[in-house]
This record gives sequence, structure tokens and C-alpha cells, in this order.
Amino acid sequence: MAVWDIKERNDIVRANDLTVPTSSQRGIFYGGDVNTPISNIIDVVQISTAGNAVDFGDTTVARSDIGTAANSIRGLGGGGRSPSGTHDQIEFITITSNGNAADFGNLSVTREDMSGGVTSDHTRALFCGGQTPALFNIVDYTNFTSTGNASDFGNLSVARRSSASCSSPTRFLVAGGSGGSPAADVDVIDIGTIQTLGDSVDFGNLSASRRVLGGACNGVKAVFAGGVSSNVIDIVTVTSAGNATDFGDATASDTLHGGLSGGDRALYAGFARGTGGTINAIQMSTAGNATDFGDLSVARHNVGALSNAHGGLDFDTFGSQRPSVTYMPGSGRVLTNGGNSPYGGTIEVFNLSTKGDASDFGDSAGGVTRAYCGALSNMYRCMFMGGDTPGKTDLVDAIEFASLGNSFDFGNLTAVKGTSQGLASTTRGVNGGGVAGDYFNVIEYVAIASAGNFTDFGDLLGTKGGPHAYSSPTRGVFGGGYSPGATNVIEYITIASTGNATDFGDSTTTVVYAGGAASSVRGLRLGGTGGTNVIDYVTIASTGDATDFGDLTAARSSLGGASNNILAAAIGGSGVINTIDFVTIATTADATDFGDCTLARGYHSSASDSHGGLQA
Repeated sequence: MAVWDIKERNDIVRANDLTVPTSSQRGIFYGGDVNTPISNIIDVVQISTAGNAVDFGDTTVARSDIGTAANSIRGLGGGGRSPSGTHDQIEFITITSNGNAADFGNLSVTREDMSGGVTSDHTRALFCGGQTPALFNIVDYTNFTSTGNASDFGNLSVARRSSASCSSPTRFLVAGGSGGSPAADVDVIDIGTIQTLGDSVDFGNLSASRRVLGGACNGVKAVFAGGVSSNVIDIVTVTSAGNATDFGDATASDTLHGGLSGGDRALYAGFARGTGGTINAIQMSTAGNATDFGDLSVARHNVGALSNAHGGLDFDTFGSQRPSVTYMPGSGRVLTNGGNSPYGGTIEVFNLSTKGDASDFGDSAGGVTRAYCGALSNMYRCMFMGGDTPGKTDLVDAIEFASLGNSFDFGNLTAVKGTSQGLASTTRGVNGGGVAGDYFNVIEYVAIASAGNFTDFGDLLGTKGGPHAYSSPTRGVFGGGYSPGATNVIEYITIASTGNATDFGDSTTTVVYAGGAASSVRGLRLGGTGGTNVIDYVTIASTGDATDFGDLTAARSSLGGASNNILAAAIGGSGVINTIDFVTIATTADATDFGDCTLARGYHSSASDSHGGLQA
């Protein structure tokens, strides 16, 4: 795949070489000061390959002096300073998918100048110290698995700002900064245990007191680089309390935050206040001077930094269970949301690779009365669009496949509507049709990685509500619908472009409220109008009429459809039933029983992390 090769990941897991593949290790440099203006720039580099940073997206608001945390999927930026003042907002990005940041929650206390470096493990993120301008010793924490506000963790040994931090899989270190009264640079290194609430304790001292330095860790060694008017790089062994020793020198003095790591390599960015955009690199296992890695896309200092392969992520432990037990993006997870009241707010989950019943995943921001919403997804994020609550809504809510929990407000459709339907590629989500008194022919789209509103894409061949939809990596297909009479028209778009739909062919029957599912080659219509059991299919790369595939185990409409590249599932439906049945997409045959939904439901939508639009 364009972002993460699942076959490569499976091979690594089976070989017990459980790390983020080198080709997927990304370093993110977040915001910062560009002379006087504060920046909203997010840059990205591939940690293993020297070169200049390129644009990733934008922060929700221009800010510098933020705290950062990350696991292998999600990066967080908390607090910081903007032109309007100091912030308490925490925002997030999906590290492997370029795009703009979205709101996550709030810190327990508004502040800026928190520790510079990634302080987290796979599940917990920490934000340490800071000022507003009063100095804080606060450590607060949140969990990556669901959006929400941070809570109190404990206190640092010294209230301070502009310190450095980093983490091993179990411990976090906070070093240096400016603290005391009157404020002065400090050399104190604190240590705490990430999964144990409480105050941090003394670990040792830096070789010299300094502030605005960067931290990084390879899981064993922690390295603290630079600081105001300093090019010193210090090193400690995380498991052995004691004072730091000399590692080498940065290429210039005045390193201003921006430390991250991937495997054994550490990167530091933001030299020379007001003029520098240099990125330095070191190998943490080998003492010596830093070397030039490249430059930020725009010279700036006081940047935040994070990565998806830093020392706090112990893949040998966290990933040791096989993918059938431990969730991995693209492994076949299906989410279902919406439906008949009072179940419209229940999100449930099952995995296509393991036949059996669905289980509870979380609750929807759309509420318990929401029916007739659409759905779309990429490998990391699932989105539900519009619906009846019971009035029509333009709400788009989203949830991460990896994170059991509740959905969050993503943005809005171009208009309030119900009975639209969605499809997606790895980066772009597309929604088509719908009803809100009038029938819509609007096709609209959004970048899945970037929370925000949908934008006009083009028009369907006619106005309609209740279509089904599916996609290959390049082509999106809408079928059936009503306006108000049912239609058998199938039409298609090229997902990466914008423009009006083109005629594809006809379904075997007129159809409304069917489920849609696809591999990268073949698209299936599942059930539909008036409670039919019909399954038909097309070859997505060609055009022409659909062909009979077989029958569902139970006739129904208003059902969910989902797939990976092998299996397609028909989920629930009007009736109201809890049945999940499936077919093998490459064959033709009747469906067989897969399992049951957690509750009988219809008028909902479903999406998976591995459908035909996400295949290599």
C-alpha cells in the first residue's frame, strides 16, 4: 500500500521482528516560531533517509512551544503559544497519513513551553511542566485510544519550562529547563513510570544547566541535545540513575526543542533562533558529533517533534500477539453505526478474518436516534455521514479503527441529508446522493486524514436517495437509489479527480437501500428494495450490466455492507434482524452464516479497514 505494506507487516510479525518497518518510520516536526510569526506548519521526514522535510499538513491553529506524544499510529500536540495567547487544546494527527490536525481534547491546565520530546508508550501520553507565565510542575496524561481531556498524573520534582523529555517503554525522563524563583536554568533530570500515576523522582543531572533542549531515546539510551547557546549532547542509560555524560556536539549552538527518534537514530531540529531550519542526526548507540540530516520546509525554532517508532514503543512486547488477537490496521475490522432507535448510537465491531458475533465498540456522536447515515473508511479511520436524528443532519462523525471508544465530530456535509452513501480510497472519502425533502444529485468529498467539511466533487447522473456504494483503489461506484421511484442505474467516478459521474450499466433489478462491498476487482450489491435476497456483481475496472451472484441467507434491505479483498459481509437489515452472512467475492454462490450483530438493527451503515478501495 501507499502508506503501510500490510504484507510486509505480517511477515515481520511472523518473524518476531516486531518494529515499525524502516520504510514507514516517520518523524514529524510540529509548528514553531518563524522569527516573530508563529507557524501552523507540520513537516514530515522519513527517519532512515537523510533529506529535507516536506509538508504534512497544518495544525488546528498556529502554535509553538507545544508538548508532544505519539504511539505507532497517532501523534498528539498539546498546549503551546499562538498569536491569540496560550492554549490548553490537544490535537491529533494520524502519523502515516498526511493531513491536517484535528481536535482531541484539552490539557488539565492551559500552558506553553512544556518538555520537548516524545513522552509516551503505546497507550498513554504525558505532558510535562510548562508556563503561563507562572511555572508548572504538572504532569498530566491522556490515552491514545479515545479523544478526551487530560487528567492529573503527578508532579515533577521542580516546576519548570522548556525542558527536554523522552521515554523508554516503561519510563519517562524530563531533563533541564528553566525553573526556581527567580527562574534560572536547571540541570535536574527526573524519572517516572509511564503506567504508574505519581510524582517523578530525581534521576541525576545534566552535564550543564540549560533550557530549550531536545530529548530522544532508543529504549535504552536517552540523549539530550543543545539548548540556548549550547551545542552539548548528553547521554544517560534509562535503567541506571546517575548523571549524564558527554556524547558529542550538535552542528551548531542554540538547539531549540524538536527531538525525536526512530530505532537508534535521533533527529533534532530548529537551530539558531529566528534563522535556523537545520535537522541534525545522531546514532544513539555510538557517541560522536551530530551530522547534517537536512532542513525543515521553513526555517523555524521552538518546534514540537514526534515519531511513530520512538523509544517508548516496545514492539516486542506490545505486538507479540498475532494479528488475529491484537488489532493491526488493515486486518479486516468492520464497524457498524446508526439504525433504528434506540440503537442508532451504538457502534459495534467484528473482524472479517474471524467468523463470529460482533461486539460493542463505543458510542456515536450522532446519538441514539440516528438512522440512514452513510459510511466510508480508509485503513485507519471510519466516518459516518448525515442521517435522520429524526430530523436530517449534516453531521460527520469519525472514529479510529484501532481505538475502542466513542466517535468524534469530524465536520459537516455540504447540506443536511439522510440516505446518502460513501466510498473511499486510502486518502479520499466520497459521499453521494441523499434526501432532505428534495433529492440530491450531489457528490462531495473530503481528505479522510483531515477533520473538516466536505467539498463539492460533482453530480450523479440523477437525483437519488438510498444508493449503495463501493470502490476499487481508483474508481468509485454508486448503484440504485430512488427519486422517488427505484432505479437500476449503476454509475462511476474516478476518486482522485473531481467531476460528474458516468454511466456504468444496470443492476439486475431496481434497487434501494442495498449494502455495497468490494474487492479491488469486483463490486457486490447485497439485498435491497422491499427485502430482497439478491446479490449481483460487476467488474469495477470495466463497464456493463451486473450479473447474478447468488442469494443472501435472509431477504432484507437497509443493511450494512463491508469487505476485505476476499470476503463480503451483509450486516443486519430491515426486518429488523441481527444476521451477518458472507460470501467469497471471487466466486459466485449463496451467502452463508457468519455470526450475529450485538442487536437486531436496520437503517444503518458499515465500513471496513480493508475494502477494495484500500488494496495495493
